[in-house]
Amino acid sequence: MPIPDFPSDRPTDSAPPRRSATWLEVVPVVLSSFSGIRKGKSMHRDTISIRPQQVIVVGIVMAALLVTLLVLVVRFIIASAGA
Repeated sequence: MPIPDFPSDRPTDSAPPRRSATWLEVVPVVLSSFSGIRKGKSMHRDTISIRPQQVIVVGIVMAALLVTLLVLVVRFIIASAGA
C-alpha cells in the first residue's frame, strides 16, 4: 500500500515568485550595454528579472533611434555647410 503524499511532507520553497522587469527598467540596461559599462552586481540582478524578448525589442528600437539620430545630424551638418 503506497504512503499518501501530504502537502506538509513536501519541502516548501520560500523564494518569492520571479518578477519580470518593466520596459522602463530594460532601457537603462540596454543603454549600458551599448556603452559597454555594466556593474557585476546590477548585471546579476537584471539577468534574473529581464526576459530576452525585452532586451531584443528595446535593443532594436534603440539601435533604430541611434541610426535615425546620426542621419539627422549628418543632414544638418551638410545643410549648414551649404553643400
